[in-house]
Amino acid sequence: MSLTISDLVAQVAGSLTTAGIEGAPREARLLVAHVTGVPMARLTLEMGQAASSEHQEKLLPLVARRAAREPLSHLLGRRAFYAHDFKVTGDTLDPRPETETLVAVALRTPFKRVLDLGTGSGAIAISLLAARLDAQGVASDVSEAALEVARENAETIGVADRLEFVRSDWFSGVTGEFDLIVSNPPYIALDEMAELAPELAFEPRIALTDEGDGLAAYREISAGAMAHLFDGGRLMVEIGWKQGPAVAALFAKAGLQDVEILNDLDGRNRVVCGVNRR
Repeated sequence: MSLTISDLVAQVAGSLTTAGIEGAPREARLLVAHVTGVPMARLTLEMGQAASSEHQEKLLPLVARRAAREPLSHLLGRRAFYAHDFKVTGDTLDPRPETETLVAVALRTPFKRVLDLGTGSGAIAISLLAARLDAQGVASDVSEAALEVARENAETIGVADRLEFVRSDWFSGVTGEFDLIVSNPPYIALDEMAELAPELAFEPRIALTDEGDGLAAYREISAGAMAHLFDGGRLMVEIGWKQGPAVAALFAKAGLQDVEILNDLDGRNRVVCGVNRR
């Protein structure tokens, strides 16, 4: 009896379920679509079609890697974020749905020049420029490998002509002023790292934790932001859901005004905003 796409999905889903992967059926469909080349939108219609032993062989190592808790995005080579798919690798933090809150809030008001600190895959800066065709930006990261991924994403999504990439440890290599500065910095405290999902072990540790209290990046960003913001310019950062008051206090200490703590769709503190009023 010939193997069908439905058989492949069932086999992969069973293996992932046994490995304790939450959402195994959906992930199985994504992996089978990836290997067979059948678009996800058509996979249900193609379930009865024949699958080859080659497809099965290609799936085996992918299933083994996922069972070892390597992120699904690393196996697929991409992650959906906001309005686009982004290339991701082990050199970048996976863009996550909660970070879309930062993009959505940033798009509520006009900006022409944006700086993304610690850009990683470039998801935030690229999403902003793709939505604002008259804006330009600078994306910085301390990791050259991450910047290479971000450059490729900018080319693919069509904003490379409006986005400059700078290797920089926060503001150290950044020049000029901006009317919007955004960042999703490492905010996990060292004593919280052991509690994280095992998938995060495959992502760059430097993008997750400051090896301290989780606030080091916010101290540097808030202290340096005023020198790089136009009058009326805004600083917006993603935060851990318990960090709102602490980060808001750092913003106020730095001289930023109209400081707000905004929630994500789950009702948790997710973004802190402040305005430079000279």
